Amino acid sequence: MEQKRTLSNRLTTKYLLIVRNEENFAEKSTYSFTYSKIILVLMLSFFAFFGLSFYLSTSLLEAWFDPRFAELKATKEVMELASRVDSLQHEVKKKDDFIANIRTIMSGEDSQYTDVENTGSIESSEITEIVESQGVNAIDSQFREEFEKGGLEFQLTDNRLSEELKDFFLFKPVDGIVSEHFDPQIDHLAIDIVAKQDEPVKSVADGTVIFASWTQDSGYVLAIQHRGNLISMYKHNSDLLKNVGNFVTAGEVVSIIGNTGELTSGPHLHFELWYNGNPINPEELIRF
Repeated sequence: MEQKRTLSNRLTTKYLLIVRNEENFAEKSTYSFTYSKIILVLMLSFFAFFGLSFYLSTSLLEAWFDPRFAELKATKEVMELASRVDSLQHEVKKKDDFIANIRTIMSGEDSQYTDVENTGSIESSEITEIVESQGVNAIDSQFREEFEKGGLEFQLTDNRLSEELKDFFLFKPVDGIVSEHFDPQIDHLAIDIVAKQDEPVKSVADGTVIFASWTQDSGYVLAIQHRGNLISMYKHNSDLLKNVGNFVTAGEVVSIIGNTGELTSGPHLHFELWYNGNPINPEELIRF
């Protein structure tokens, strides 16, 4: 009586597959196998095919197989755009505040300044003594009264330029003679340059025009924002050749020298440099 075979015996029993030529029955090749080997190969093939399919469906072919792909992609893009918009709004607000401060400086509305971190200061009593020793006119007297009532703090630099500022190469704004030098002690935070009539005024460096308008005291005024928080200002012009928002290159003509505004005594350029909210001596950076 034949003994009943177990599952283990069926899986481990060896079989031989012979491939013969149909015409002459010549043996071409033989293959030895067991059912356990066949099952193992099939399982490995299944898992390999499944893994490859899963990888393709979540990467290269995700757009075809995942119905949520378009929605997820759109959601991700919306979130990225929202983040960029928030950042841009913050930067725009900072620039708007900065430009507003510049406009306030040139309009004389000192009480509306935004707080700025500066170095060096002169107390109200010291300024009063300086003004009294030099003599004041009606405009200076009015300014002193507003200064004392408002408790404003007049900020000046200590003439120590940062390493970043020393690396700047600035063009001469106009060819002429310096008639009055930078002197914070008498509230002259610029240099006055006398030049020929209708002499073109040039930008000292690459930058963007942030102010171009008429003021009562300084006439036609132009201000340019340069890199590194450096601002150049050109006052008493007879005409402005650039508008707010225009980008200018170093040496480009931006205005024509003139004698406009109440606080002028003749045709000249009143040239100022401001760094990080502080006035600096232009002759420290430019050879006139």
